[in-house]
Amino acid sequence: MGRKGVCCCCAALRPRYKRLVDNIFPEDPKDGLVKADMEKLTFYAVSAPEKLDRIGAYLAERLSRDVVRHRYGYVLIAMEALDQLLMACHSQSIKPFVESFLHMVAKLLESGEPKLQVLGTNSFVKFANIEEDTPSYHRRYDFFVSRFSAMCHSCDHDPEIQKEIRIAGIRGIQGVVRKTVNDELRATIWEPQHMDKIVPSLLFNMQKIEDVDSRTGLPSSPTGGEKEENPALLAENCFRELLGRATYGIMNNAVRPVFAHLDHHKLWDPNEFAVSCFKIIMYSIQAQYSHHVIQEILRHLDVCKRDSPRVRAGIIQVLLEAVAIAAKGSIGPAVLEVFNTLLKHLRISVDFELGDRRSSAGSATFSTASKESDERIVQNAIIQTIGFFGSNLPDYQRSEIMMFIMGKVPVFGSTSQSLDTSHLGDLGTRRIQIMLLRSLLMVTSGYKATTITNALPAPFLDPLLSPSLMEDSELRQLVLEILHNLIDRHDNRAKLRGIRIIPDVSDLKIKRDKISRQDVSFMKKHGQQLYRHIYLGCKEEDNVQKNFELLYTSLALTTIELANEEVVIDLIRLAIALQDIAIINEDNLPMFNRCGVMALVAAYLNFLSQMIAVPAFCQHVSKVIETRSLEAPYFLPETIFKDKCNLPISLEKHEKNLFFLTNKIAESLGGSGYSVERLSVPYVPQVTDEDRLSRRKSIVDTVSIQVDILPGNNTEDKVDNTEEITFEALKKAIDNNGLEEQEKEKRRLVIEKFQKAPFEEIAAQCETKANLLHDRLAQILELTIRPPPSPSGTMTVTAGHAHYQSVPVYEMKFPDLF
Repeated sequence: MGRKGVCCCCAALRPRYKRLVDNIFPEDPKDGLVKADMEKLTFYAVSAPEKLDRIGAYLAERLSRDVVRHRYGYVLIAMEALDQLLMACHSQSIKPFVESFLHMVAKLLESGEPKLQVLGTNSFVKFANIEEDTPSYHRRYDFFVSRFSAMCHSCDHDPEIQKEIRIAGIRGIQGVVRKTVNDELRATIWEPQHMDKIVPSLLFNMQKIEDVDSRTGLPSSPTGGEKEENPALLAENCFRELLGRATYGIMNNAVRPVFAHLDHHKLWDPNEFAVSCFKIIMYSIQAQYSHHVIQEILRHLDVCKRDSPRVRAGIIQVLLEAVAIAAKGSIGPAVLEVFNTLLKHLRISVDFELGDRRSSAGSATFSTASKESDERIVQNAIIQTIGFFGSNLPDYQRSEIMMFIMGKVPVFGSTSQSLDTSHLGDLGTRRIQIMLLRSLLMVTSGYKATTITNALPAPFLDPLLSPSLMEDSELRQLVLEILHNLIDRHDNRAKLRGIRIIPDVSDLKIKRDKISRQDVSFMKKHGQQLYRHIYLGCKEEDNVQKNFELLYTSLALTTIELANEEVVIDLIRLAIALQDIAIINEDNLPMFNRCGVMALVAAYLNFLSQMIAVPAFCQHVSKVIETRSLEAPYFLPETIFKDKCNLPISLEKHEKNLFFLTNKIAESLGGSGYSVERLSVPYVPQVTDEDRLSRRKSIVDTVSIQVDILPGNNTEDKVDNTEEITFEALKKAIDNNGLEEQEKEKRRLVIEKFQKAPFEEIAAQCETKANLLHDRLAQILELTIRPPPSPSGTMTVTAGHAHYQSVPVYEMKFPDLF
């Protein structure tokens, strides 16, 4: 009798490969594999590779029978024999043997015994590490993907067994990934039906990482034993390996299941795990594919636009982390898409906030306040993302983004803006304006342009300065801060923080370069525009200390970065004009504002005098400041901006020695070679926002041509045409408040028209007015050449000659072209 109770005669009649296979199994499975017979089987398989498929089929038959009979000892021996044959044979004939091998592994994985599942997984991992000479075009791993994914979610009652099975499942997925990626048909593993099983299984185990907050997206480096024992670390490394092998066309298939998992398990709020996942993704994928991930996050944000504010805020924060990593590498074509989507969601968030406020009008409930607070979280997250993204872009892209955001800032009553806020009302529009300007402030932070023209091109400067004239102190503050970011090219702003009288400016160690030709040209074109907005900004009634501080910094930075001798004279004229605002008080400003303007002028002229270092000028400024400190301390910033400051009743009784005098300044600067002729001309701001509109307005105001054919000797007509001077007429002339209001309204309408009307309409109207002016001038010229008929006695005949009285052109008047 032979081994296993088979008679010698029957054994001799069996095929040799079966006899060799039977011999490797001992009588007692505890003895393990018979090594001598295993060597014979291996030699036979290598010598006759055509028999490998039969050897594999017979081993599979025996293993299946042993599994059913629960003879697990023989199962272990069979798998060990298969592993050794698999490792020893590397020929084309191994492919049929592999099919038998995979069939046996599937049998083990299907069994409910954890030890067999682990055994089958280990054999599959060994097989995955084998590099086959030729690809297999018919082999698929659908079953193994499903089975290993199910093992990753094991919920066995015994924690040790549960952990063991989960580790086996993760290692099995890792083996499938490695095998298919190295295979010619690797695209099959990236199909959505497979990724929808693999990715959530890995994420499920990664959730078990302890202390998620302390983890970063950088690859961890645990020891080998720790990897094998910790499902979370093993799953993370497998996830990194999977993403690292993803290519251009299949990146989205690997990322989209992440969103499904985070949605299903409600992991956006709190979003620590979501942030950790996307850090891993961004650090694992190839840098040139980063924009794919960003696009997927934006797409998911659009899908979740109706979700709770905290969910949207969690997604936006994930986007911020992804952008922070992608900005260091390649972002690709997603730049404008990121900003456009974020601005759209900013408008949606404001709409939700105002909608909740309107629906709960009259009933201030806790839930409504909580919703508004949550929406503010969303809005702040959007602003932070926009700012961080923009500040990490190259300069050439950042300037485009600045223009893009500025073009989105809504204007009241305008329908031409890309960011529609028509249904939000004034309050919603103001909220959008503030948030967009805050975003722009973050984008411009750290921006260093070579010339001021690059930082403030005309298409950007004009719309930027428009909000600085609005009756909202916060908007004006944001505009000034944005200007500071763009003008300050030597990081001097921090040294100028806080409005104060600086004893010695040299202690600040101000950095500056020689004014370039481009900067001089910029100030010639746009200097008056900057002066005007500073001038008008000082006249706003709702100014607070921060407004005065920012206006002071604007003047100081302009002096440092853009001032030549001509600009210095203009800045002094502007400072004297600001002083006149406080003294004359045509706008009925509160006393705090008047004293604040006086303090602003004192602080700035003290700074300017030391910067240009003209001794006589410095002496005059110092003398005025010293006199103020003794007689009128409320004219100095250190006093007026204190919490409790005694304000004067009026400024009319103050002596001249408390004010900066133009003649003294002109005398001091003239002795140092400055051209001071223009100091005698008071500064007058332009009328409209744009220089070109201001020039047109001045032309219309100065071209006043009055057409009046005077009668020869008809004195009665003269008397009739003269307005009767009465008490009421004098009173009306004195009380010109109504006329001022009309003039202000007229100016506002002109500004509004040129801001909002289509260009074609404005051009057509200007052409019509120009034609009218041409026709009237032609009539005047005709009158000077040919006398008109005189039915009313305006023409006399003497000695056969007609005489008429021509009128000078400058006395004739046209209707207002505007």
